[in-house]
Amino acid sequence: MTTAPEELYSLGNLDLLQLPKTAFFCSRNYPPTIRRGTYLWALEQRTRHRCIVSGFHSEVEQTVFRYLLRSSPQPVVYVVGRGIQPSLALEYEREIEAGRLVFVSPFAADVLSTTQETADIRNMLVVDLADQTFIPYMSAAGNLDRLLRTERSSTKPLVTLNVPENAALQHQRHQIYQPLSLLGGKRAAQG
Repeated sequence: MTTAPEELYSLGNLDLLQLPKTAFFCSRNYPPTIRRGTYLWALEQRTRHRCIVSGFHSEVEQTVFRYLLRSSPQPVVYVVGRGIQPSLALEYEREIEAGRLVFVSPFAADVLSTTQETADIRNMLVVDLADQTFIPYMSAAGNLDRLLRTERSSTKPLVTLNVPENAALQHQRHQIYQPLSLLGGKRAAQG
């Protein structure tokens, strides 16, 4: 991690930044075929108590965030693309008090809205904080495509879903996510 915790504005348990973390991104416009694989991935992360770091901006990212919060010990790092607003402390009081959620931002509280520029900075911070990245779907020539072309993200392992709509990721360095078998604890066969 090249961004030091003391360089960030935060609300919650900063010790979570010391855990191994997986960045989670998904394009805003995604095909329905990725939902099942994404939710299996989220279930596995929750079962393993793997710390997830994300901006939780797209609809599927927000759904996964709400799902992860339903598990008591699940650690989550939420990177916001604006300043941290006081209402977050009230809305997520239980999770913050339990030490399993931290909001971080490179922006002061007077930055009230997310712009393309602040979203790009947020996404770079997510990559910077993470050890690896999971992207179930990425639109060609979109924000995530630009992000993956940066030097900072090119050093992190990338995992994605094996769906035809992921043609944009076919020429990137990546591994295909294979869910754990819920019965035997071994990786399910790739289909």
